[in-house]
Amino acid sequence: SGNYYNQGEVRKKELEQSCSLLGIPASDVTVIDHRELPDDPAVEWDTQLLATFVLKHIEANNINLVVTFDAGGVSGHANHISLYTALRYSVLHASLHDVWCHVLVLQSVNLFRKYISILDLPISYLLPGDALFVLTEEETEQAKRAMQCHGSQLLWFRHIYLLFSRYLVINSLQLL
Repeated sequence: SGNYYNQGEVRKKELEQSCSLLGIPASDVTVIDHRELPDDPAVEWDTQLLATFVLKHIEANNINLVVTFDAGGVSGHANHISLYTALRYSVLHASLHDVWCHVLVLQSVNLFRKYISILDLPISYLLPGDALFVLTEEETEQAKRAMQCHGSQLLWFRHIYLLFSRYLVINSLQLL
């Protein structure tokens, strides 16, 4: 649920509002509130525990595609990296193949590329990857509005992210 800086309830509401802007109904949002999965950028979550939660959610909702972070977590956030590790664990141990689910991982890029927005398109196009998504101007604005719903997390550097990040326009993904 988060609860980083005791803001778990606030962040739940922000998530539901953000998802609503993206067309995802609250009934399709699952928030896991588990003491061994704290929202903390320095804490790595237990791989098997997280894999169990993720697999149950995938099976319960008949999900056939998951998009997650790569081993760099895009920002180095330990919780993001833990999600990748749990999904990689599930793929390697064939549990996801049993439910016919594919996993795409969002490729982390260096700091320079991260903040050159659409100017990263030629670089992204030339580098190997399994999928390249380029958002329209309207989709980019929708993504920005969805991010702005997370007011408790909008620190100064995230405002820079909203202005210049390539991830709001370009996303390179690889199959796990």
